[in-house]
Amino acid sequence: MITLSNIAIQFGKRVLYKDVNMKFTSGNIYGIIGANGAGKSTLLKAISGELEPTKGTIELGPGERLSVLSQDHFQYDQETVLNTVLMGHSTMWKVMKEREVLYSKEEFSDDDGIRVAELEEQFAEMGGYEAESDAAALLSGLGIREEKHYKLMGELSGKEKVRVMLAKALFGNPDNLLLDEPTNDLDLDTVRWLESYLSEFEHTVLVVSHDRHFLDSVCTHTVDIDFGKVTLFAGNYSFWYESSQLALRQAQNQKAKADEKRKELEEFIRRFSANVAKSKQTTSRKKMLEKLNIEEIRPSTRKYPGIIFQMEREPGNQILEVEGLKASTDDGTILFDNVSFQIQKGEKVVFLSRDPRAMTALFEIINGNREAQAGTYSWGVTITTAYLPLDNTEFFQSDKNLVDWLSQYGEGNEVYFKGFLGRMLFSGEEVLKKVNVLSGGEKMRCMIARMQLRNANCLILDTPTNHLDLESIQAFNNNLKLYKGNILFASHDHEFIQTVANRIIELTPNGTIDKLMEYDEYIDSDNIRELKEKMYA
Repeated sequence: MITLSNIAIQFGKRVLYKDVNMKFTSGNIYGIIGANGAGKSTLLKAISGELEPTKGTIELGPGERLSVLSQDHFQYDQETVLNTVLMGHSTMWKVMKEREVLYSKEEFSDDDGIRVAELEEQFAEMGGYEAESDAAALLSGLGIREEKHYKLMGELSGKEKVRVMLAKALFGNPDNLLLDEPTNDLDLDTVRWLESYLSEFEHTVLVVSHDRHFLDSVCTHTVDIDFGKVTLFAGNYSFWYESSQLALRQAQNQKAKADEKRKELEEFIRRFSANVAKSKQTTSRKKMLEKLNIEEIRPSTRKYPGIIFQMEREPGNQILEVEGLKASTDDGTILFDNVSFQIQKGEKVVFLSRDPRAMTALFEIINGNREAQAGTYSWGVTITTAYLPLDNTEFFQSDKNLVDWLSQYGEGNEVYFKGFLGRMLFSGEEVLKKVNVLSGGEKMRCMIARMQLRNANCLILDTPTNHLDLESIQAFNNNLKLYKGNILFASHDHEFIQTVANRIIELTPNGTIDKLMEYDEYIDSDNIRELKEKMYA
């Protein structure tokens, strides 16, 4: 349990929030949402003790342990992977180290014997004798193979370190768990493992994430940072989003009577509750809406970018034909081979692979930026494409301002380009910023504006949610569901895939798995799992 009493956090004259009184209780998972800069990570830092609140107190339950997902991936480079995870239970780790020191003594005194007996009792009570096997199971679940458990952390890749740090946070079944962007750099299978793990977690969890499916799958409550306040709602992210949009529509319709508004809200809650009860998600076992006060539902102050893709030309029947494509890395690793498919009109295809480099290689090949080791591809004569690459670094190596930068990619006057930038939430003096100083999220919004200029009838998107906030992801997702052209994309966002794709093509070293089905059906199919093992063998 975590109790916040009269908390205020202020930096200089800027007040993030004040008068925060909240209790986070065991058995619940709280998703913390808010616009960029609202103070989501700051709240976690205050609870962890890394940052001192301007005012108020934060208390844990008596004798409770707090665990935090560390963002410092170099801190443990000289430790083994297994030891790094074990250090997640700091009390047990201290006991282990003291035991080792005593057992290594050449001369063992009576006092040493008494102390060892005390330590052994503590060690057993904390599950110390099963600790290594428990830590190994966590690592394996997160995709760290057993042969790497005794390597030094410094020998691992950045993505592997992220997984070890997550295992460290989860280790020892802490009473309170703080997770800041835990799904970053995790593949879809590992995210599913984490969702399953947290669904069985019986203690208190606070999580910040841009992954909507993850928030929906694990969260019983939503903590919204908005209006300079921190507000607790029953329900997951989708409930918060849909209810806030409903409240916004009601606020815009000034003629609606109060009782009609309440009736509409009650009907919405009833329908949402019924959908939750039928789902397989964690929230299905929680009565997450039982204490909801309808008056708490308010329109959000968030700004959503205007992402609107339109086609200048209707595509013909021939979209894209690929025959026998092969791609490998410089060291000879085969990313995919014998890849053949035809894209049909109206298809929105997600490409999957156990190696994410495979999708990038395919997209680079069909965009003419990379040579294939074998095979051919051909686009239909009516097709115009707009490509969002995984790495956009080369596009921003200049000191042009945003207007001049965007004008390189279309025809029009300054007002025309400012209109596109305005839809992407660049307003006023912001459009005169130099593109080489933009943040990752700002660069992505510029790249999306660039794509919209093309009025293409086929979009190619390589991991489009990277660096975007929840509002931009939601707006992007909503428009792609309505887009009439073809979409070829790769993503690690479950919700994005499930709601956009109507065809799945998995790239393997031995050809493709090609299915017309929804993503949830694909990942739950035993037949697909068996086929995958053969294709990756």
